[in-house]
Amino acid sequence: MSWWGNSCEAKRLEATITLEYEDEKTAEAVAKAVSPDNHKAPTGLSIATTRKQNSVITKIAMEGKISTFIATIDDLLFSVSIAEKTLKTLQKG
Repeated sequence: MSWWGNSCEAKRLEATITLEYEDEKTAEAVAKAVSPDNHKAPTGLSIATTRKQNSVITKIAMEGKISTFIATIDDLLFSVSIAEKTLKTLQKG
């Protein structure tokens, strides 16, 4: 048996992602844009996004496959990227 174990087993996976910005206003805008407050997470998945000063902190916890966990993190980072690009466009205009 490998150290990965059986890939079909449910595993407890957790991550904390911290993104730092130049100012609190930008951090607040990004946190609001990516916050899943209005969306119900699937069973076994917990996502909480908060802002602390000029940082956006997202905590993800789930029971399940690592591929699903990685996809969730990828979705979050894609959303962050879109929010950042939108803010830059608005600041130019």
